[in-house]
Amino acid sequence: MKPKILIVDDEYIITFTLQKLLSEEGYEVFVVNNISAAKEMFSQKNFDLILADIILGFDSGLEILKKIKENKLTSPVIFITGYPTIETASEAVRMGAYDYLPKPIKNETLLRTIKKALEHKRVVDENIKYRLNLEAILKSIKDAIITVNKERVIVELNKTAEDICGFPSNDETKGKKFDSLLNKCSGKCLDALTETVNTTYPAEIIRFECNNNLRPRQVVSIATHPLFDVHDTFNGCVLVVKDETHVVALENDLQQRQELCNLIGKSPEMKKVYSFIEALSNIQTTVLITGESGTGKGLAAEALHHYKQEYKKPFVVVNCAALSDNLLESELFGHVKGAYTGAVSDRAGRFQMADGGTIFLDEIGDISETMQLRLLRVLQDMEFERVGDSTPLKVNVRIIAATNQDLRKKVKNKTFREDLYYRLKVAELAMPALRYRQEDIPLLVEHFINKYNNKFNKNIKSLSSNVLKLFMDYNWPGNVREMSHILEYAFAICNDSIITLNYIPNDLKNICPDKTFSSGKVRKDKDNEQNNDRNLIVQTLGKTGGNKSKAAQLLGINRRTLYNKMKKYGLLANGSIHDFL
Repeated sequence: MKPKILIVDDEYIITFTLQKLLSEEGYEVFVVNNISAAKEMFSQKNFDLILADIILGFDSGLEILKKIKENKLTSPVIFITGYPTIETASEAVRMGAYDYLPKPIKNETLLRTIKKALEHKRVVDENIKYRLNLEAILKSIKDAIITVNKERVIVELNKTAEDICGFPSNDETKGKKFDSLLNKCSGKCLDALTETVNTTYPAEIIRFECNNNLRPRQVVSIATHPLFDVHDTFNGCVLVVKDETHVVALENDLQQRQELCNLIGKSPEMKKVYSFIEALSNIQTTVLITGESGTGKGLAAEALHHYKQEYKKPFVVVNCAALSDNLLESELFGHVKGAYTGAVSDRAGRFQMADGGTIFLDEIGDISETMQLRLLRVLQDMEFERVGDSTPLKVNVRIIAATNQDLRKKVKNKTFREDLYYRLKVAELAMPALRYRQEDIPLLVEHFINKYNNKFNKNIKSLSSNVLKLFMDYNWPGNVREMSHILEYAFAICNDSIITLNYIPNDLKNICPDKTFSSGKVRKDKDNEQNNDRNLIVQTLGKTGGNKSKAAQLLGINRRTLYNKMKKYGLLANGSIHDFL
């Protein structure tokens, strides 16, 4: 495009001559003869250059500079005048004029000056463009970014720095020493900044509480990097502050979490279960829950449905193994009156009841091939017919299925449809067996103690140390359900404050005989007794994460007795209890 040049002069012969000259040089030229007309032109077009006489009748051409500043234009202004004075020249340059040329002007001089002025505008426009792009990038970044010079004076900062660091706005902060703004925090970021200024090497500090008065408990990570110019001269550095408070809180929550809904446990295996439930709780996708009997598949299904639900949606449970084909079909899809003997009225099925919510198909591995086919059609289209009716019903249901069987093996043996298996296994949650998460046993014991104290209106405080050891050594083939039944039995018959071996079913004691106790009596071998006692304390402290009060409760002794035993066995040395494991 041709550069646009505006000529502002009240002498016709001059404007005519200039217009002819510049047009022949390939410029698009516009002419006005007074300040008012020039101002009007500014509102209509953007000019690449302005040539103006400094004296325009009773007006001054300097008014043009004021108007350009008001409109934030980058058009360079070249003043031409037949009455040059030092005062007007200096005033024009002070106000931002590109150049000041006295009349008469040689064509070569004028064209050369115009060419330089246009090149100057191109550079200025490029810089503005890059600056605006950089500002847009900085605004989009969620980290605080602060640049300082070699004297640690702030050159620039983004909006996020105002939020994270509590600094005043950019205009108020620029030009101030970075150190002077650290009265609201610990100032630890200054250490990294100073290191980079002094050494010209990057520095980094990972995750610390900055003790910001405006944002208590804020955790940040900081990084500094040196800034060099084109001549490789050090000019200062950039400080990046990343707010990691939320991430640290989530990590701590995940690390310390010991239960979710009704699921209990802090082991890595259970944390994976919690993460799965959190990720898929609000996603309308089919989930297959696998695992041994008693691992809590039903509780996991409830957690998937109820976790973070803002309003109640139906949660319908069907035990597929408990019903014959005919009954299961009617139970799932409903029937109309007269569909079979005994169908005296219409009945809605479980899928219809679960519309808008979740249906939990427990023991899905036990259904017949006929029911597998019918269920497959429902999963594909979310449409079914009631028994005895040909009118299709449409539902919006999330399906969660569970099984303790190996469906892959059943598919391989042709006893379970492969297409249904993959329809169910969109997302699979494998519930861990209790023997693979022994560290959860003390937590489960505590949970069941509270549960059965309420149920039986008792005040049982704990298990004896040998019962707890028996629980820790046992393989738990029936998993959490088996533990629940054993403790319910113990609560039912126990009238003491501590459950001892006398209240544990004999078949459990016979399967996993206690190595320290025989018929409830302590073995006579003193060395073995002390060794077993020490090992039991170490194991219990390990399971409670070093919590001595909880360990004492689980061992059935008071805290002082536990301290005396730890002192006796050399367990009160400096360091973690895990050092003795």
